[in-house]
Amino acid sequence: PVTTSMATSKASRELLTDGIRAVLHTWPVLQIAVDNGFGGVYGQQKAEWMVDVIQQYFHDNTDLQQYEVEDFLSELMDQEFNTVVEDGSLPQVSLHLLQVFGLWQQGALQQLQQKVTTLTQNRPQRAKVTAPPTESDEESVDEAPAMECDESTPSGSSTPHPPQDTEDSWTLVRRKK
Repeated sequence: PVTTSMATSKASRELLTDGIRAVLHTWPVLQIAVDNGFGGVYGQQKAEWMVDVIQQYFHDNTDLQQYEVEDFLSELMDQEFNTVVEDGSLPQVSLHLLQVFGLWQQGALQQLQQKVTTLTQNRPQRAKVTAPPTESDEESVDEAPAMECDESTPSGSSTPHPPQDTEDSWTLVRRKK
């Protein structure tokens, strides 16, 4: 049985916050934006602020649809990190957020805790962007600088393309084809 006090208790609200944070921490686009300074010097704080903003968004809007959450996340990334998300990750991130909020709303706190634990354990390695080698470091002139990703790639041996800067100083993040 779900009681009103259960859904509004401090412990359950903290669990909801942890769930939203876990989803965002597993989102490579946001982590790349933070790690590479797309949000300016306060990028990490903006990422934490997003947790609160998303939680408030769910509280303020009833019966949210996945596309609405996608649009909201896209707008946040655009406004706060000057990043246009084109890697196809918005639907999955939005779905995870809807699931987290749904479990919390139903008072299924044990299931929510399991989801948070699973997300935290399955967190992908953060992508590392490496600088091009200097002439003294250069062993092979033929090698092009590459972005290293510790996560497995479906195509195997091809190198991911680094984010492209457009003329408006926006950073495009695209899924590798």
